[in-house]
Amino acid sequence: MNREHVLLDVSDHVALITLNRPERMNAFGGMMRQEIVEVLEGVSVDGDVRVVVITGAGKAFCTGGDIEEFASGSTQALSPTISSERHAMCKAVLAINRMEKPVIASVNGIAAGGGCNLALACDIRMASEKARFSQIFTKRGVHPDWGGIYFLPRLVGYAKACELIFTAHTVGADEALRIGLVNRVVPQEDLQRETMDLARTIARNAPLPISFAKRGLQNFGKWDLPQALDYESYVLEVLMKSEDIVEGFGAFLEKREPRFRGM
Repeated sequence: MNREHVLLDVSDHVALITLNRPERMNAFGGMMRQEIVEVLEGVSVDGDVRVVVITGAGKAFCTGGDIEEFASGSTQALSPTISSERHAMCKAVLAINRMEKPVIASVNGIAAGGGCNLALACDIRMASEKARFSQIFTKRGVHPDWGGIYFLPRLVGYAKACELIFTAHTVGADEALRIGLVNRVVPQEDLQRETMDLARTIARNAPLPISFAKRGLQNFGKWDLPQALDYESYVLEVLMKSEDIVEGFGAFLEKREPRFRGM
């Protein structure tokens, strides 16, 4: 697919995905959803990529579905001939969730509707002081998508999720931090640097235990303590046979930075 609205840059083991439709506040239009899926699926199997960052071009992160396309009936978001699990938005969320790499949302401005929930689907959210978050759906007569009803209550709790979805109120960066919607708020001019610093810090660590930890953390609400301990024991047994654990211990003893290979 020739991508029109999604940019990809890979450096220092970090894949930077930029939603690039700034004239429409990076609203999902045309084949943009499919382009996002293509890029996500590509970086998930790229051995050079250890961390993924998603951000928006211009002043917005993403404002969700393009209302003009929906109103005109030209949207390619949904098709009645295929099951919901095959919609591009669902495939994108599942690609993030199943990816054995951390995914960071770098929210540079308004994140509304599906754009808000795309950020929620990521593992970590960095926000600029100008970021805003809105579950705008009910004000537009539609239901949350992009996994919003799954991720939002897990981040902010059931009651707060109900309030945000039912009222469609917009939440500023400071409030988003207070309720646990984002990990960190930084000045607008520092967002890219702070996000990439975080991504590179993660990328320098051993990829295998990070991928196992992501999978384990996703089960925090399902497992009891014995199940969590069993998983940790299994992972440690696997990692004891890896090259990276030898490198990690060796680097510590030799007082140098480790050079992990993901093996």
